[in-house]
Amino acid sequence: MQSIQANNYLVHFNENAYEALNKHLKENKYSNLFIIVDTETNEHCLPKLLPVLETDLNIEIIEFEAGEANKNIETCIQIWHVLTELGADRKSLVINLGGGVVTDLGGFVASTFKRGVDFINIPTTLLSMVDASVGGKTGVDLGNLKNQIGVINVPQMVLIDTQYLETLPQSEMRSGLAEMLKHGLIYDAAYWKEFLDLQAIDYNALDQLIYRSVEIKNEIVIQDPTEKNIRKALNFGHTLGHAIESYFLESEEKTTLLHGEAIAVGMILESYISLHKNLITPTEYSEIKTAIQAIYDQIEFEEKDIDPILELLVHDKKNEYGLIQFALIEGIGKIKINQSVENKLILEAFQDYKS
Repeated sequence: MQSIQANNYLVHFNENAYEALNKHLKENKYSNLFIIVDTETNEHCLPKLLPVLETDLNIEIIEFEAGEANKNIETCIQIWHVLTELGADRKSLVINLGGGVVTDLGGFVASTFKRGVDFINIPTTLLSMVDASVGGKTGVDLGNLKNQIGVINVPQMVLIDTQYLETLPQSEMRSGLAEMLKHGLIYDAAYWKEFLDLQAIDYNALDQLIYRSVEIKNEIVIQDPTEKNIRKALNFGHTLGHAIESYFLESEEKTTLLHGEAIAVGMILESYISLHKNLITPTEYSEIKTAIQAIYDQIEFEEKDIDPILELLVHDKKNEYGLIQFALIEGIGKIKINQSVENKLILEAFQDYKS
């Protein structure tokens, strides 16, 4: 597979990935190498990576506990301390091996340690391959508020090796699939159609579907690296999805949702809003809702859940001048950004989802 040129770095795939990595290690005079993993990728993915590294550099492994609950500044502080104790300097290289939590947090740690050291991301989940691999967003959560602290800073390269997906449970594969569905809905109607009959998908072609998803996100980000305009399209499903994810993360009565599970709900809700703003047809809405509900379990919402979710919208990073901004679809494969939505319509969307 041909590498994809992103903003100031390349995304390499499968057989080209480690060749590019070892070439980079050979050509750059790094002082030492730190690999950041979580407890899951330390066990399942690191044994695959270490044997293919061709370097004489001293390699140190830094592990933290897996899970969104640990994507916070406290974990960063611990890692900054470990880097300091192990003698990391400005010429160190950090490799982040893991899902979106690892690449987001590890990228932020590297971008801020000694005002920035080089880092490379190796995403190991479907979600991180098609989402966190492109765009340079790094950061951590602030309490239950998603990705409130961070910087945009690109890695030296991203390596996508789809063999890591063999270690994933089906729930994590479905979580990543949500972002792929989103890419079709906002940008490529033909790509969306590929997912309407999951039974018919040739999973030998999964690599090509992942490649196209990365391509779509990259084409959008290149036009607008700092999210002033068209990059906001990538937030479809995320305005409500992130609020739902945050609410379920903080509520002791709720089971924490995977990112893609929350985004799947968000896409249905925001498609309903698109329908009632006359941006999509009833047929298109029915197609979207039916396709997503065929993949994801129904999430139960009680009446008392809705107000706290709406309150969390106030903290959404996309808000400007105190107004909540939605990215809505304008027909399948097109997007309309900077859309304000009344609470009444959001409540109607929840009622429709529950019906």
